[in-house]
Amino acid sequence: MLKIVLASRNKHKLVELRFFLSGLPFEIVSLDEFPGVPLFVEDGTTFKDNALKKSHQVFQHTNMFSLADDSGLEVFYLNGRPGVYSARYAGNNSDDNANNQKLLTEMKGVAPRRRGAQFHAVLALVGKGIEKTVEGLCPGAIAESPRGTNGFGYDPIFIPKGFRRTYAELAAEEKNMISHRSKAFGKMRDILKSEIH
Repeated sequence: MLKIVLASRNKHKLVELRFFLSGLPFEIVSLDEFPGVPLFVEDGTTFKDNALKKSHQVFQHTNMFSLADDSGLEVFYLNGRPGVYSARYAGNNSDDNANNQKLLTEMKGVAPRRRGAQFHAVLALVGKGIEKTVEGLCPGAIAESPRGTNGFGYDPIFIPKGFRRTYAELAAEEKNMISHRSKAFGKMRDILKSEIH
């Protein structure tokens, strides 16, 4: 069975990828199996830049198909921030809670109609003779305060369009039907089925 390396050590992402690509004839392996791959420097100005950089780096070190994602939250009132800095918005060693609190502080008092945001995901697949990228978007708005315990990252403060609950209040099945990652993975699934044998 053909192996594809996920260019991440994030266990949430590994579980998600295995779910979205289930039924395909590929084995998804974690970057943890390749301790010699250096840490990524995510210095791109776009999600696409970072995803391609990560997947190329893993391919160069493993010579195996590599799939990387870069994703984050774009808040329109904040001119697209936190964007590519989503994971480290409150500082390089910040956690999800600190990032959420910083964002909520910046959005304090902003009217509901101006709280629009979107989750944005880009997936990049790199292998011998192949380089493909796809993206997925989930529009929504920023909540006034965190709600829910499912998920991670900005999930407790993001209300997807058409819902009153946050991402973190949705069941995994509900979230997987609408999420930015699920949309991107759906497109990538089609590429894997048609181009990798």
